[in-house]
Amino acid sequence: MTIANSNAAKTLKKRRTSLLAGAVILGAAGAMSIQTVIPEGLALADPVRVDAPAPANFAEVVKAVQPAVVSVRVRSEARTQTMALDGFNGFDGMPGLEDLPDDHPLKRFFRRFGGEEQQKRAPRRERQSQGSGFFISDDGYLVTNQHVVDNGSEFTVVMDDGTEFDARLIGADDRTDLALLKVDAERKFEYVEFAEEAPQVGEWVVAIGNPFGLGGTVTAGIVSARGRDIGAGPYDDFIQIDAPVNRGNSGGPAFNVKGQVIGVNAAIFSPSGGNVGIAFAIPSSTAKNIIVDLKDDGTVVRGWLGVHIQPVSEDIAESIGLDKASGAIVADAQDDSPAKKAGIKSGDTILKVDGKTVEGPRELAKMIAEYAPDTEVDVTIWRDGEEKNISVTLGRLAEPEKLADAAKPTGEKTAVVESLGVELASAKAVGVGEEGVVVTDIVPDGAAAEKGLKTGDVILEVAGSTVNTPGEVAEAVVAASEKGRKAVLLRVKSDETVRFVALPVDKSRG
Repeated sequence: MTIANSNAAKTLKKRRTSLLAGAVILGAAGAMSIQTVIPEGLALADPVRVDAPAPANFAEVVKAVQPAVVSVRVRSEARTQTMALDGFNGFDGMPGLEDLPDDHPLKRFFRRFGGEEQQKRAPRRERQSQGSGFFISDDGYLVTNQHVVDNGSEFTVVMDDGTEFDARLIGADDRTDLALLKVDAERKFEYVEFAEEAPQVGEWVVAIGNPFGLGGTVTAGIVSARGRDIGAGPYDDFIQIDAPVNRGNSGGPAFNVKGQVIGVNAAIFSPSGGNVGIAFAIPSSTAKNIIVDLKDDGTVVRGWLGVHIQPVSEDIAESIGLDKASGAIVADAQDDSPAKKAGIKSGDTILKVDGKTVEGPRELAKMIAEYAPDTEVDVTIWRDGEEKNISVTLGRLAEPEKLADAAKPTGEKTAVVESLGVELASAKAVGVGEEGVVVTDIVPDGAAAEKGLKTGDVILEVAGSTVNTPGEVAEAVVAASEKGRKAVLLRVKSDETVRFVALPVDKSRG
C-alpha cells in the first residue's frame, strides 16, 4: 500500500506552519522509508564544499628550503671535581693552619692534593647537545631555540651537505625561548623568510630538523590549533601542529606550502619522550620582533607596567558590574612601579591599552612587552562602575618581587561568617600582622572552599573596602547583597601572591 506524494503535498499546502513533511512509503515487504517533500518556493541549501587543491607532495617546497635548514651542535665544558677539591676552600677557614709559613710541608700537601695543582690536573668533562636552526639572511644570521644554546661555549653549524661552520652567539631570550647565532664566512647562504600572515587551523605544515642527530629530516602535518598556552613562559602563544616533531627538532622551522616560516619548533607533548603528534611552535609574528631586538643589541628590552593581574571570571565581572568577563583585574600594583605612580590600584580592571582591547592577562602582558621602556601609553580601566583613562609611562621589565609569606592562623579567638563558609580572626588579634583577616577554618563544601580559599589565607579587602576584623567582612558581604550583587569580590593574600576571588553571596544565611 502506498500513500501518494501528491496527497502529502496537498496536506503540506494546507498546513503552512510546517516547512517540510515526509511521505511514508511502504514496500511490498512492509519496510518503511521517509521521502523529503520540499514546499513550493523553498530549496535546501547546498552542503559545504571545498575546491582548494591540496599539494600532491611537498617535494618542491622541501627542495627549495632545505639548504637553509641546519643542525646546531653545542658544546659546553665542566671541570670534573674531586671530593678533596669540593671541600677545600683555602686555609682561612682552617684554624691553626692560616698562620703556617708558605713552605710548611702541610701547606704544600694541601696545595698539591686539595688546591691549585689538583684543580689544574682535574680532567675536563665535555657535554655536547644538538638541535636545529635556519638561516634568515644570506650573511649568516640563523635562528634557533634558547634552550638549545643554553650554557654553550662553542657552536657548530652543520649544513645540509655536511659542511661545518663555527658560529657565535649574538643573543638569546629565555622568555620566548629564541636565540640568534651568526656564522662568519666569505660566502652567501641560502635563507628563508618569516610568513607575514598567521597560519589557519587545518593548513598544511612541513617541519624540517635534526631529530635524534640523524641530520636533515622532513615531516608533514597540519596546524592543529593556535594560541596555545603551555605554561612555558609569560608570553605563550604557541602554534600546535601534528607533524611528527622529536627531540633534536628544537629550533627548526615549520613551513607553509609557500616555503615561508610560520613558526619555530620549540616543544612537544610526550608522555614517553617520543612524538605523539602534539608539537608546539613559536609563531613567526613573535619570532620576527624578538630576532630584530637580538640582532640590534643582543638582548630584548620590554616595557613594564608593574602589576599582578588575573583573569576576570564571570563571578568577578558580576561582582564589579562588568557586562562581560574580559580584561585583566589588578590584584596588586607593585611599589615604585609605573602603574602605582600613575594611580592604578588593586581592584582596577584593565580593559584597553592605547585603545586595543585586553581580552585577558596573557594579552595584556604581550601588549605591554611590545612597548619600549619610557613609552607613554593610555590605559583604560574599570573602577567604581565606570571606565577611566590613565596615562602611564612604562618602565623596563624586571623580575617581579616576591611578596611576603602568607600569614598563618594561631588558633586564637575567631568568628564565623556563615554566608561565605569561613571562620575568621583578625590578623592583629592572632599576632600575624596589622592588616587583614585570617581564614582559620573553612567549610569543606562551602562557597569559599569551592573557589580555592584555604586555611591561612589573609583577606585584605571585601568589595573594595579594607577589612581588619571578621565583623567588617560580614558587613561588607551584607552591603554587597543589599546592592543586588550575586557575588562579592575578595582581595586575598595566599602564599606568595595576592589575588582576587569572587564568592557567590548566599542570601539564605546571615
